[in-house]
Amino acid sequence: MTTRDGQRVGEAAQHPGTAPARTRLRRAAALLAGAAMFAGLLQAQTAPAAYAASSGQDVDVSVDTLSPTVPSKGDTLTVTGTVTNKGKQTVTDAEMGVEVAPGGPLTSRSAIGTAAGRGTYSPGIDGYEISGHTAALEDLPAGVSRPFTLTIPVKDLQLGSDGVYQLGISLAGQTRATGYRQILGVERTFLPWYRTATAKSTRYTFLWPLIDRPHLAVRSEGDDQQSPIFLDDNLAQDLAPGGRLQQLVTLGRNLPVTWVVDPDLIATVDAMTRRYQVAGPGGDLDHTTSGTGTDDAKRWLTDLKTALTGDDVVALPFSDPDIASIAHHGKNVAGTLAHLNTATELATTTFETVLHITPATDVAWPVQGAVDPSIVDVATSAGADKIIARSDSLGEPGKPKYTPTSARPIGGGTTAVVADAGLSEGFDGDMMRAENATLAIQKFVAQTLMVTMQAPERQRSIVVAPQRMPSASQAQAMAQAITSVESSAWAETADFSDAAKATPDPLANRTVPRGSAYPASLRKRELSTEAFRQIQATQARLNGFLVILSRKDRVTTPFTTALLRSMSTEWRGNSGGAASFRSAIGAYLSDLMGLVQILPKTGTLTLSGRSGTIPVTVKNELGQTIEGLQLELSSSQGNSMDPGDPQPVTVEGGHTRSLKFAATAARNGLNTITAQLYTKDHVAYGKPITFTVDVTSITSTVMLVIAAGLLLLVLAGVRMYHQRKRRAAGEDGDDEGDGNDGEDPDPQGAEAAEDGEDAEEDTADGTAKGTGGAQDGAGPGQPGDPAPDTAAQSKDPSGTGEKVDR
Repeated sequence: MTTRDGQRVGEAAQHPGTAPARTRLRRAAALLAGAAMFAGLLQAQTAPAAYAASSGQDVDVSVDTLSPTVPSKGDTLTVTGTVTNKGKQTVTDAEMGVEVAPGGPLTSRSAIGTAAGRGTYSPGIDGYEISGHTAALEDLPAGVSRPFTLTIPVKDLQLGSDGVYQLGISLAGQTRATGYRQILGVERTFLPWYRTATAKSTRYTFLWPLIDRPHLAVRSEGDDQQSPIFLDDNLAQDLAPGGRLQQLVTLGRNLPVTWVVDPDLIATVDAMTRRYQVAGPGGDLDHTTSGTGTDDAKRWLTDLKTALTGDDVVALPFSDPDIASIAHHGKNVAGTLAHLNTATELATTTFETVLHITPATDVAWPVQGAVDPSIVDVATSAGADKIIARSDSLGEPGKPKYTPTSARPIGGGTTAVVADAGLSEGFDGDMMRAENATLAIQKFVAQTLMVTMQAPERQRSIVVAPQRMPSASQAQAMAQAITSVESSAWAETADFSDAAKATPDPLANRTVPRGSAYPASLRKRELSTEAFRQIQATQARLNGFLVILSRKDRVTTPFTTALLRSMSTEWRGNSGGAASFRSAIGAYLSDLMGLVQILPKTGTLTLSGRSGTIPVTVKNELGQTIEGLQLELSSSQGNSMDPGDPQPVTVEGGHTRSLKFAATAARNGLNTITAQLYTKDHVAYGKPITFTVDVTSITSTVMLVIAAGLLLLVLAGVRMYHQRKRRAAGEDGDDEGDGNDGEDPDPQGAEAAEDGEDAEEDTADGTAKGTGGAQDGAGPGQPGDPAPDTAAQSKDPSGTGEKVDR
């Protein structure tokens, strides 16, 4: 070559050792590229055999434990679980492995949910198996399950910057159909990784609910103690060792939580510490059996008092009334809001009486934290100035790129404490399965780290409000998650009272959504307007019953608490049970009111003359004195008869009392009389009774006939007297004729003696005639009328009485 460049090329070819520096660099680059291409070819040839994705999840991988939940660099990660062959062919050459998703930590909270719900294995998303840390398995026939254990040093995971990493636990193997190894199943979980600890820690408030459905019937046993009757004995199982409520107290006492308690649960368990009865099959209250949970109830209350001492305690209104239902259907029914105020007052009373603790009662918790303006209004009307809402209800129209602080002022001095929806729903599922619990725990802890990493320069306050009635397994998973978060370097814990006072985030939404935004799925499960009308109708009848009682407290307490229980949030999803409970309250009240009654009369009463006495009897089968009633009689014939003035009624428990009315009649004939009891406000009490009175007055003609008859009797008597006198005189003359020792006769003395005998005879007749007549002006007696005031017929309990205080 004659060109300069050509000369250089030729020289270079002849003297390779003297090639320029640029040429040497080019050669080195070409060599490295060739090596890379060769390595890539090798990987391309081996990766499909070991890591190819199957068309589906042929093997189900369950991760039952992952320890530690939050690893450090020097730890060894241990994973245990079970694999199950769901396919139709035996899996051979099987081994368990671990993959870390490429690309470093996840970048958002939503990415955690997305990864957890992803199906089949994908190398680009899940990464490749970490070599040297696999566990071989025996062949896995179709339908067979085998346990596995994997261990891997955390340093070999090669985790980088702080954050949440997706971890895959997979089974690789081959089947006869494919002929090469592939990933046949994978379970994804999440590993929090936090080494630098430079972020401001997030403050977490965990609510720990102690709530249960209503268990007590309004009716009590008719014994001397008026033993309470429970609708079932399920509460005894929950209080026993290992039961739901026992686990909540045992776990909660060692956790940094704020207790949220329904006072009705406290009152109900307190009732179990004494003798109690349980309804028979089908809720039969007439055939009860003895309860079995007394010892467990005593132990549980003692443990609860110890657990609550020194902790933050929120008391919901008594029996956890459904404030959303009240807001949407009940507030326009007169008297409903008064029940909510009563429930708030009763909450404090119950805690102080049973546990000797004074809780916070200024907090409302609507179902699932869903709020609208009407719910807020009802909550505040009952004295609440803090409302536990949820982020999926209040929303974040401004869409901050981080989770804001929970406290939000919403006007009128009210604070919405907005619980994080993702964290609050973390344990809603079936935690009885170990794989579900383990995944829920890892996701929960990972979410809390992600919240901190969203805005590491901001310290925020987050509230977690789980489901109202967590199961024992859910509580155990929650407790493990809370313990992991508490011990982490990115979080600290705080009481609810502190969370409510936290400085609000300026970007957080403070506007309560309109009523139209309230979830339809929640609205259709609410108590109806008719339900609240039924409750209020029972309350009105109760008010009318209380005014006649000398011991009002014995009836007020059980019926007030029963009506509050009929509005409980825990009836959601059981509308039939709620309706039956409301009806039972009304039926029992009717039974009690029916124990005070006017005894019916049979036949027709006869009133001889223009005036007379009408007896009416009132019976009281209650266990206490009734007073404040009056008995009134009225005639259907208007002015033809006046049955007498109303009379006050006071009857001791288990007694009857007969009242006598001075009646006057204007004319003869039949009169229909109605007897009715009235309260002091002249409200009718109980059912009236009716009976017939027949007036038979004596006319002037009859009087003349009677007078003529009497005159004839007198004349006959005079005639008989004179005849007797003449006979006596004749006999005396005969005696004189016989000679009588010369003594003068004494006809007057003889007459006097005979007159005395006649007088005795008349007196006896008169007495006989008087026997059987009306005495003391009482008038004619009526069949079945009792004595004026009767004592109790028996010392035995009188059927179903009113309830004792609870």
